[in-house]
Parts: sequence; C-alpha cells; structure tokens
Amino acid sequence: MDFFLSPYILAAVFSWIVAQGLKYVFASIKGRKLRSLNQLYLSGSMPSAHSASVIALLVIIGLKDGVGSAIFGLALLFAAVVMYDAVMVRRSSGEQGAALVELIKELKRPSETPIHVAKGHTPREVLGGTVVGLVVGAVVYFATIG
Repeated sequence: MDFFLSPYILAAVFSWIVAQGLKYVFASIKGRKLRSLNQLYLSGSMPSAHSASVIALLVIIGLKDGVGSAIFGLALLFAAVVMYDAVMVRRSSGEQGAALVELIKELKRPSETPIHVAKGHTPREVLGGTVVGLVVGAVVYFATIG
C-alpha cells in the first residue's frame, strides 16, 4: 500500500493525468467541439505528459531529498533525456511518418491496416508539460508532507 501513497508515484501519475486531461480540453477548445475520449491517451499535443511526469518527479525528489542528492542528479538527467527525445527524436519520426502517409495517399495505394503516426512535441508543448509538472509536483509535495 505504501507504493500507492508514495509522493514520488503520486506526483508522476497525477501529472500524467492532468496533462492528458488538459490535452482533451485544449483540443476541444481548438476544435470548438467536444473531442473523442481518445485524446486522453494519445501522444503528442499540448501539454507533454511525458515532460509533466518527469518534471513532477524531479520536483518531488528535489524537495524531499535535496537538489544535491545523487537521486536528484539522476532524475535531472532522466528528465532532460525524455524532454530532448520528445522534441527532437519523436517529433522528427512523427513528421516522417506523416510524410509517408501522404506519400501513400498520393500513390493511391491504400494500406490494408490503418496507420497510426505517433507525434512528438514542439518545444512549446514540452514547456507546457514542464509547467504542469512543476505545479503538480509542488502540490503533491505540500499535500503529503507530515
């Protein structure tokens, strides 16, 4: 039971949930209609749930264990790799996937199976996830101290 009450786990999970919920809200506002619930689990879009969860974890570790701790250094490196990957690697491969889908359409060769292109993030979406992570991490920390 301690696992589910761990502020480290709570921060990561709650920040993911908040970020995915915000994706639904932002997509609904942008499209001016309620979106399907698949927005709650799709990758890409604003804000980055990956960034939110690693930053929330980083915040909890920094506040509980100190920014000079070895685990904080590890969490900082982990957050940097995840956020770099979201912007540089996943975004690039998502753009390539979208280009391939367009090429298939132009060649008029329909695919037998639906093709899903996983999108990465823009720097702005990663920044949005960072803000969500900072807020949720701080809220979880102050809600669980004692």
